[in-house]
Amino acid sequence: MSKTRAERLMSNCDGMDAVVILNDGEPFLDSTFWYLTEQTSGCFEGTVAIVTKDGKLHTITGSLEEETARTGKGEVHIYTSRDDRENTIKGLLKGCKKIGFNYHSATYATVNYIQRLMGDIEVVNAGKGISETVAIKDEKEIEATRKACRISSKVACEIPDMLREGMTEKEMGAMMDSRMRELGGTGNAFDTIAAFGENASQPHYMPGDRKLKKGDVALFDFGTKYDRYCSDMTRTVFFGEPPEVLKRAYEIVREAQQAGFDTYRDGAGAKEADIVARKIIDESEFKGRFIHTFGHGIGQEVHQDISVYARSEQILRAGNIVSAEPGVYLPGIGGIRIEDTCLIKKDGAERLTSFPHELTII
Repeated sequence: MSKTRAERLMSNCDGMDAVVILNDGEPFLDSTFWYLTEQTSGCFEGTVAIVTKDGKLHTITGSLEEETARTGKGEVHIYTSRDDRENTIKGLLKGCKKIGFNYHSATYATVNYIQRLMGDIEVVNAGKGISETVAIKDEKEIEATRKACRISSKVACEIPDMLREGMTEKEMGAMMDSRMRELGGTGNAFDTIAAFGENASQPHYMPGDRKLKKGDVALFDFGTKYDRYCSDMTRTVFFGEPPEVLKRAYEIVREAQQAGFDTYRDGAGAKEADIVARKIIDESEFKGRFIHTFGHGIGQEVHQDISVYARSEQILRAGNIVSAEPGVYLPGIGGIRIEDTCLIKKDGAERLTSFPHELTII
């Protein structure tokens, strides 16, 4: 019988008596809570999830979330007062001395609250164990990610029909966001990037009032969520005949993305893709213009703790979902990025996002 997610978490948190996941108020909510409970709904502000040493999951929440909480995994404890809540937490953590917290998301106030309740405990960072656990996706997670990727891929293929001369970046971004919702997405994975012309040289650009005109490069980085799981992809097209330098950059980026993707497999070093892709770019006229890493982990958060870059010491495992996104950025001219969401498999990888990689002039 396969292990539950809570059991897998405790196996990666060796030596800890319990792991406590604490949701504070928005925006201080921990996606680990939804990962463990397998909830797709609910707010759960102020909710506590406790995984005990035996791998049992306990959710402590108020009556506001009771109905939703009972649709998820683990044992649900409903409190009716502050004292009731605190007595439940103390009962579940009785005898625990070494307690893990997610340093990446827990607020000081919530950790201090548990310390005051429990007295003499050792607070330890469970972040590494959490990252190792959520990095390997089960079939349910992979299917949710596939659905998110199908939605964003459909929108990518519709981009040529959406673009029109004189429209603004903001208008295009809004159209893409609306379309992802129409197709079944439950929210953006992140703020959509729509960049025209020279603005495409900024990797994390925020859409503005720049209007599309003939000869512009148009770069779109976007993703949706499905059952809380993210897609992430970038498509770069040309609205009319572009400068020759950008056409050359496009072909170099396309070659680099394919070379990096070809290294993706179970057991490969996460650094390999970045190294081979960067070599292709740096041996071209665009040396030094690839200014970020080749990829990152993707899950319920669009950036998870797999770093695909030249100094990474991580090893890719079957079930990891990562991006493949090299780019070339030329200030004052524009930029090129090609990105896919990729599933690592035993003998290679699968692109979960799909759209033509050939240079596209509209």
